[in-house]
Amino acid sequence: MPDTTPPLGPRWAQVVPAETPSLRGLTTLAVTVVIVAALYFGREVLVPITLAILLSFVLAPLADLIRRTRIGRAPAVILSVLIALGVIAALGGIIGMQVVELADDIPRYQTTIRQKADAIRGFATRRLSDLIGNVGREVQRATKNDDQHDAQAAPGAAPAMQDQGPAPLPVEVRQPAPSPIEFAERIISPALNPIATAAIIFIVAIFILLQQEDLRDRLIRLFGSRDLHSTTVAMDDAARRLSRYFLTQLGINASFGVIIGVGLFFIGIPSPLLWGVLAALLRFVPYIGALMAGVIPVALGASVDPGWSMMIWAAALFLVTEPIMGQIVEPMLYGRSTGLSPVSVVVSAIFWAWIWGPIGLILATPLTLCLVVLGRHVERLEFLDVILGDRPALTPVENFYQRVLAGDPDEALEQAELLLKERSLSSYYDEVALKGLQLAAIDVLRGVVTPLQLDCIRDAVNDLTEGLDDHPDTDPGSSETEKDVVSASGAEQRLPKQSAPNLPLPPEDERAPEWRSSAPVMCIGGRGPLDEAAAGMLAQLLQKHALNARVVTRDAVSRAGIASFDPQGVAMVCILYLEIAGAPSQLRYLVRRIRWRLPQAPILVGLWPPGDHILGDPDRQRSIGADHCVTSLRDAVTVCLRTVQSASDAVPPVTAGAVVLGQTAR
Repeated sequence: MPDTTPPLGPRWAQVVPAETPSLRGLTTLAVTVVIVAALYFGREVLVPITLAILLSFVLAPLADLIRRTRIGRAPAVILSVLIALGVIAALGGIIGMQVVELADDIPRYQTTIRQKADAIRGFATRRLSDLIGNVGREVQRATKNDDQHDAQAAPGAAPAMQDQGPAPLPVEVRQPAPSPIEFAERIISPALNPIATAAIIFIVAIFILLQQEDLRDRLIRLFGSRDLHSTTVAMDDAARRLSRYFLTQLGINASFGVIIGVGLFFIGIPSPLLWGVLAALLRFVPYIGALMAGVIPVALGASVDPGWSMMIWAAALFLVTEPIMGQIVEPMLYGRSTGLSPVSVVVSAIFWAWIWGPIGLILATPLTLCLVVLGRHVERLEFLDVILGDRPALTPVENFYQRVLAGDPDEALEQAELLLKERSLSSYYDEVALKGLQLAAIDVLRGVVTPLQLDCIRDAVNDLTEGLDDHPDTDPGSSETEKDVVSASGAEQRLPKQSAPNLPLPPEDERAPEWRSSAPVMCIGGRGPLDEAAAGMLAQLLQKHALNARVVTRDAVSRAGIASFDPQGVAMVCILYLEIAGAPSQLRYLVRRIRWRLPQAPILVGLWPPGDHILGDPDRQRSIGADHCVTSLRDAVTVCLRTVQSASDAVPPVTAGAVVLGQTAR
């Protein structure tokens, strides 16, 4: 019997795309619910393991330092863990003694608190007596009438009381004295759980420190990698940065606790060691931790001192020390950013406090930072960096275009300064700014950019160029990014990076005569609305390499203006295009006019998009009539510098990375 089932191809093609997004969303929601449930119900196991991982990050530098004394790996790890255990035990003993001492002195503080409460009540009563005097008197009169009524009714009630039976005998229940076993159980049982947790933490930390490389390799294998070498280097760098951050954060918080403890000691607050340790621990809580640590010492100062000076000094100590540590010390040691967005820090603190309670609140920032580091080094987890990190979610090129389109040069300049920590100025212009301007030029050709938006783009690019005028075009050293807690985002790491031109020029008096003028290089923008901005970037880069340049508008070399153009002092001409649509006849005519006016000056044409049909056709390049064709500002600067050297040495120029008369120079 023939099969009458209709073909599934068209119907399947219509059904699957409609159902796949919803199915994927349900799967994501189910996975999220499972993860959150596992974190909540498995907190008894996960919290010690998490603490062990963070402790291993802190102890890793100490273990490496001990190993430098030619001690084996295992003894160094065990010794570092024992040192940490001794420090924690000492702090626990100090906290216990301070709490006992404070509990014994609490009854003495009640008198001072009562006196201050009476003083505040008396002050408030005097201030409000004129307003509520009449009401008070009425209340007193009503109270007096009630007392008289109760006194009159009391004699009649006495017989009733006398008619009742004998008063009940008091009964006292006494527990028998506990046996030695019960006494030991009562003391040891509450301590068993913390001791077991501490044992788990230190044992797991020991094994993590002993098998760092093995765990790293397993993590790489788990998430996969196409480039094993780069991923290994990235993971080692991430572990090193996290270790340095956690150790530095521990040192800063410990210093904060020491300052608070010493300050409270001189102020006269009881148990200053306790509040110092508490301040160091609570400072791990972002934003509000230090303020939370200061509430009890300030209140205690109010209850100890009959006056208010002790409370004021204690509050001033916290209000002055925390901004200094957060705004001065931390940026000097960490860099300008920890890699976390402020919103993610707050949300993560709420989430981890809900999942794991107070310990989750303390661990919120370290855990979130670890997730961001994973997102920046593991491609499959890049969404964590997008959600939690402080780097822009868009690619650098897209972010540049979005910022200049919105007319916001300040944020574009901030992004540029971040990228310039890892690349030269010419690399930033080539890989970010020019590609962003090419996106804008394409949108202008499409007609989607309004004249007002085009003016905003021009103004923003000019402001950005002026803001980078003091930045040299040199390759940054490793110290520029060494302080940062986390490295660049995934999109920024994938961004190409090229070194800055490094061709020293001869002194000005040793150059060829035509190169001794005030501005020997003339930069001209093409017919595009943003080509002049690219010409301004090239002129700025040339000036940073001790070669002055000036930007000339296209109207100055147009058919009507070329005859009156003054070529005095021009040794080389650079024509720049962001986008050249259609036939290059307009460029060819422009080159002819300039050649007619400046017959001896070399002409460079650049900044066509890579892969343009003109670049791949030597005959078209010859027909244009230019001496050099380049595809980047770096190559343009290199050609200009080599031309100066060649003219000074009377040797024909040899350009690297450029096309000379249609042939690629090697």
